[in-house]
Amino acid sequence: MEGIQHKTVSVNGINMHIAEKGEGPLILFLHGFPELWYSWRNQINGLAALGYRALAPDLRGYGGTDAPDSVADYTCCHVMGDLIALLDTVAPQEKEDKVFVVGHDWGAIIAWYLCLFRPDRVKALFNLSVPFIPYDPRFKPVETWKAFYGKDHYIVRFQEPGVMEAEFAEIGVGRAVLELLSYRVPDPLYLPKGNLFGHPLDSPVNLPPWLSEKDADYYATQFQITGITGALNYYRNFDRNWELSAPWWKSQIKVPVKFAMGDLDLVYTMPGMKDYIHNGGFNRDVPFLEEALVINGVSHWIHQEIPDQINQLLFDFFSKFH
Repeated sequence: MEGIQHKTVSVNGINMHIAEKGEGPLILFLHGFPELWYSWRNQINGLAALGYRALAPDLRGYGGTDAPDSVADYTCCHVMGDLIALLDTVAPQEKEDKVFVVGHDWGAIIAWYLCLFRPDRVKALFNLSVPFIPYDPRFKPVETWKAFYGKDHYIVRFQEPGVMEAEFAEIGVGRAVLELLSYRVPDPLYLPKGNLFGHPLDSPVNLPPWLSEKDADYYATQFQITGITGALNYYRNFDRNWELSAPWWKSQIKVPVKFAMGDLDLVYTMPGMKDYIHNGGFNRDVPFLEEALVINGVSHWIHQEIPDQINQLLFDFFSKFH
């Protein structure tokens, strides 16, 4: 896209692809699954035009960034190491000790970890779609999801290395990614073997209005090149991340935060989520939460679905801090 610069930087033992544009205070954009730096294309252009330096990496395992072979190399600590090394490279502390952060989906989870582990590097956080879920020693994540949703729930299905890679390969990994990006109902996502997306696979993917054929081709092509194992390995570390975060039990997020999600987001309809967001739990765990917006008629892919509105919200929030 015009004006967006691409480069590769060496961080934490891997080569990381980054896309950036603009000058001014740095905003670090962290993508989710199954996305890429490209999912922030509208925010990069929009916030650069408003006086910010917008920077979005492909996270480890995605796109132009290296994908280590071992599942164990995708924990929250590995990704934190990547991001701190990235910030040390592109925004040295002697010049810019704290940066703005925006996360969506897995990028939001990672952003919460960044604020929990290294709040000294975060000026303010605007997270999308996934609220802070604090460590709870009573509930191991994968077995909890399996108890709620059963064995066909996508998170449960993603756990065994190689299984979903093979099933996605049968229909084409590019098509599988587009099917996932087109999922915009508030119901849990189930991927039963032999009937992954619940409709005939000999018909074209019904793309949502915000995803053009050009956008779809970019996503499909990138994942056809890299495969999807690196992306799935984040899910395979849910339990390991739970174990690693035990020292932060009952810790709070102590940076300024704003949050937004759509009311059609499948995360919003998870058991207990609405109560947590609206009845005090979220504010207890994130005491500097300015606002938790729930936007009507919007799905999980909020920043791509209503980019102009999200850009304005980002600008209004971050402009308070400089």
